[in-house]
Amino acid sequence: MDKSTVESVNAYIAGFPKATRELLREMRAIIMNAAPEAEETISYRMPAYKYQGILVYFAAYKGHIGFYPTASGIHQFQKEIAAYKSSKGAVQFPLDKPLPAGLITKMVKFKVKENQEKAKAKKKK
Repeated sequence: MDKSTVESVNAYIAGFPKATRELLREMRAIIMNAAPEAEETISYRMPAYKYQGILVYFAAYKGHIGFYPTASGIHQFQKEIAAYKSSKGAVQFPLDKPLPAGLITKMVKFKVKENQEKAKAKKKK
């Protein structure tokens, strides 16, 4: 898929095979349920969610869904994501396994709280 021209999350999701689309829609729903006030956008050519700053990104690849809760999100959930391939800012959920909805929800809610705390601290300055 040519991601360089994608302008909406719907268009992004539509560019993948059916099974991947289903996982992407599920990821989107999990994020929106965990952070209903988040703004959905495309950033770095992938779906992104913002609420008082960036919350998370996700993207589809040949064998996995990349989930990007930034470095703080990865650090906070190091033990829970140990079963998955990860880096300092990302975790990979294989396409052939169900998405860990509970874990994703906790990670998104953590990012919402973190962003709220940062915004409060900024206002106090």
